[in-house]
Amino acid sequence: MLSRKNKLLLLKVLSLFSVVRGYNVFMIALAQYLASIYILAPALPLRKVIFDINLFIIVVASTLVIAAGYIINNFYDAEKDLINKPRKSMLDRLVSQRFKLTTYFVLNFLAVFAASYVSFRAVFFFSAYIFGIWFYSHKLKRLPFMGNFVSATLAITPFFAVFVYYKNFETVIFVHALFLFLLILAREMIKDLENISGDMAQNYKTIPIIYGVFVSKLCIALLILLTLIPSLLLILKFDVGLMYHYFTGCIILLMLFLLLLAKSSTKKHYVWLHNILKLIIVVGVFSILLINVDLVLNRIL
Repeated sequence: MLSRKNKLLLLKVLSLFSVVRGYNVFMIALAQYLASIYILAPALPLRKVIFDINLFIIVVASTLVIAAGYIINNFYDAEKDLINKPRKSMLDRLVSQRFKLTTYFVLNFLAVFAASYVSFRAVFFFSAYIFGIWFYSHKLKRLPFMGNFVSATLAITPFFAVFVYYKNFETVIFVHALFLFLLILAREMIKDLENISGDMAQNYKTIPIIYGVFVSKLCIALLILLTLIPSLLLILKFDVGLMYHYFTGCIILLMLFLLLLAKSSTKKHYVWLHNILKLIIVVGVFSILLINVDLVLNRIL
């Protein structure tokens, strides 16, 4: 049996894990490695990519900055989250705001310090990334569409870091990036519908608050329709191996998403829509393995 003190310590660890969204951070790190192996540097031997110290540091720096970003976002959204996510908010409050800010600065310092091993350009890149996340959380998040657009851009920035590292400018990479960006942007706009009560209470100027739910739904529907374009291109024009099954499934799910979006009217509906897009993104990470199944099988066997 755990003592009262140990139980409290465990709850605080879980609270900090909740604040930094450890699961999301892990998924992004995994996605960076899989994208490097199968999309950005497919010609390099697997061992050379996995044991590349510079890539490892870039991924570590990315995860540290992202974790810090979740902390500062949680710090600014503390009051709003009490309305939108009361249960999660109560868990997050087990860690003091002062400790969160201290952790925020420590994580960012470690990220920049780690980046200095790679190059001065890496230091500049991650410093700019840190500033961008802070500026978004402090100012831009409250602005209609601009906040959504910047949030989606910041979400794909870690992949831009490894993209720049490998200097692979093939068209298929940009199509993959466009597909991911549009999905994330649509998800960000769904979150505005999902969190409309807290946003109104905190005077956020989101699209559904200023222009109405109908206009917000139209924007989301347009983004989903645009997402179908890179999906079809990746199926019909580019060689993505067996990953074409994933994109085919995405098209079916996105059509279902549009039908559900038209009928949605409550927070519960918007949570379901959010989860559909989240599922597509998470499954997409593991589906990268389908680009070259032979490589996977050879390593297993």
